[in-house]
Amino acid sequence: MTDSWATFGADLHLEPVGTGLRSGLMEALREAVRSGRLAPGTRLPSSRALAADLGIARNTVADAYAELVAEGWLTARQGSGTRVAQRSAARRADPVVVRSRPARPRTGHNLKPGSPDVSSFPRTAWLRAARKALTAAPDEAFGYGDARGRPELRTVLAEYLSRSRGVHADPERIVVCSGFVHGLTLLGKVLRQRRVRDLAVESYGLDLHRDLLTGTGLRTPRLAVDHLGARTGELAAMRGTGAVLLTPAHQFPTGVPLHPDRRAAAVDWARATGGLILEDDYDGEFRYDRQPVGALQGLDPEHVVHLGTASKSLAPGLRLGWMVLPRSLVAEVVAVKGAADWMTGTVEQLTLAEFIASGAYDRHVRSMRLRYRRRRDQLVAALAERAPGIEVSGIAAGLHAVLELPPGTERSVIQAAAFQGLALDGLARYRHPDAPAGRDALVIGYGSPSESAWTGALDALCRALP
Repeated sequence: MTDSWATFGADLHLEPVGTGLRSGLMEALREAVRSGRLAPGTRLPSSRALAADLGIARNTVADAYAELVAEGWLTARQGSGTRVAQRSAARRADPVVVRSRPARPRTGHNLKPGSPDVSSFPRTAWLRAARKALTAAPDEAFGYGDARGRPELRTVLAEYLSRSRGVHADPERIVVCSGFVHGLTLLGKVLRQRRVRDLAVESYGLDLHRDLLTGTGLRTPRLAVDHLGARTGELAAMRGTGAVLLTPAHQFPTGVPLHPDRRAAAVDWARATGGLILEDDYDGEFRYDRQPVGALQGLDPEHVVHLGTASKSLAPGLRLGWMVLPRSLVAEVVAVKGAADWMTGTVEQLTLAEFIASGAYDRHVRSMRLRYRRRRDQLVAALAERAPGIEVSGIAAGLHAVLELPPGTERSVIQAAAFQGLALDGLARYRHPDAPAGRDALVIGYGSPSESAWTGALDALCRALP
């Protein structure tokens, strides 16, 4: 038994389950008792203390406690506080469900970064492109084909990437893959075959990417990130590092572009050592307050792999991505890809090729750029009015913003948001395991809510902020 509120809070991990705050709190407490995380006799915090920590009204906690006492889950005595009731037989804990990704909330809003507004997928234009592409497709397009991908798509991608991102590409150097994760996995395998031991990653980024690289046998030492992006000048001192993964146009998740001097330093390192730069251009199309930052690959196409995807511009469900490779790497990547899965779906490739060639892709990106900019502006305006002490950064581009928090409040704000039915990620969620603790902040993905849900999500966010 413990009377410590700090320990209680660390062990409980309350999450909303019901449609209201009170019902959500009640079900979370019942589940904690059922699973054994709250043992019989454990003293709960006062209604005032729990309400303050969760950012909800005291009456909500008091009512939840009273009803659970009536149901027999808790006991309350004058001078002894509220405790978990003694039970003659422990209830069987619910089975543990193993998930490959964190579960999304069953109700409420999601402001976690990483997804566009999939409700805005251009279904009519996509269907039109699919019909035209399938009508014109030669019979051989439905065979096994080339592991690099359909030539129709590689041809239009070469033109589009050159025009929009400044990438030096020709169709023979492009390999189509099933998204960024697929491409990164293939490159990790090729680098291990080349006897590369270490691939440096930015000190803030996705653990999924680090785990994939580790799974191919690579180590992932961290490269520090500050207000100018990754400190690429430190690569020279990282002995044994043969490659680096960067997000130069819009660092994820801090949102800063890589400073020109550091872009040059990265390329100088690659040339001097024979190293390879993997450029994750995950949201390169969405720029608002500045001219587009060209792809790093344009500085040295023989030492930079440019990786792009349709996941942010269209929808992650399409599973379409591409790599623009140095000439020396093409055959090795194709060999690894061919040995594993050979090719990405032909129909999707042909449709995307027609979608880009017809101009529909550019029109969709322009439309979504305006929509996301409007959401970003609404976010900034709402914070200025309702949470003026919160500083916002990383908003010149992309689909997410970073909200600075008072020191020590990141976890409590995320928990308070959960009881508003709002899913959030803190900056700590993306910190490399070897990186020192940094500032408290939220990473707000304003791209994923539908148009109808955006206002409610923004309101819930403002209520959760300190």
